[in-house]
Amino acid sequence: MKKARIGVIGTGAWGKNHARVYYELDNAELVAIADINESRAKLIASKYNAKPYTDFVEMLEKEDLDGVVIATPTTTHHKIGLEAMKYCKYVFIEKPLADTIEQGEELVKVAKKNNVKLTVGFITRFTQGIDTIKNLFYTEKFGKPVLLLARRVGPFWPERVGDVGVIKDTAIHDIDIFRFLLEENPREVYATTGKLKHKYEDHATIILKFKDATGLIEANWLTPHKLRELSVTGEYGVFTLDYMTQDLTLEGDLWFMKAKTKWREPLKDELSHFVDAILNEKEPLVSGYDGLVALKIAEYALESARKGEPIKLTGKL
Repeated sequence: MKKARIGVIGTGAWGKNHARVYYELDNAELVAIADINESRAKLIASKYNAKPYTDFVEMLEKEDLDGVVIATPTTTHHKIGLEAMKYCKYVFIEKPLADTIEQGEELVKVAKKNNVKLTVGFITRFTQGIDTIKNLFYTEKFGKPVLLLARRVGPFWPERVGDVGVIKDTAIHDIDIFRFLLEENPREVYATTGKLKHKYEDHATIILKFKDATGLIEANWLTPHKLRELSVTGEYGVFTLDYMTQDLTLEGDLWFMKAKTKWREPLKDELSHFVDAILNEKEPLVSGYDGLVALKIAEYALESARKGEPIKLTGKL
């Protein structure tokens, strides 16, 4: 069996899970990992039978890789991403794509110029139930989507590197999901934010106005318990999806339905898709453009919060 040769840059809070999954996939080979923390690099490499590096450029130069994953702090994505695209035709950057819109635009531009398949880590797209919801839009059981409500709350994860706030770190997933489900960009964004315990905003409420629907996102690092939930209201029914259990229900006036789903690890499905794209030379489901647009919307949400007024997005995305 042909295997995709993968390198992982950054093996901290989330990158170590990338390393584990690639080690477990039958059609992938975790060749090398790079981390500035030498002891961590050696530990993860020995655990998953990979070669450790403390210099990611050295790893890219020495190893023959089919794809590379960048799971480092957001402020490093631009520099590492540009370097990785010199060596690999498939580059996976964990969300958010970059620290600024300008950096994100350059990454997308260089990827297109160099014919690199750039994808962004929006794991929520690979949760069981998302495709079911989308496929039932405009059917007789659900009708036209009217309101999308996402709650992504819970205590702060202390392992994370704190270089972004809750909007770019967590709410950006729901920004992407709303775009994916509705297959359109929002026309306006309004947000309120605050910071009580952290350097950047640690609670936010975001309203996104689409052509015929409204999206509402609640995100924070303050709630004592973790909650990841999506509710979508349509003309004839309401979807409710628990991202953690992957339980999906659809309720109408006189009936209640629960989808038969078997729990699957979203990260494994996401990375399996990336490996399949490499081996079969396909476009990844999530494009660099998707990552850029989500980043722009997140930035405009922050701008809206600073100004205390809605931001029109037409022509800005």
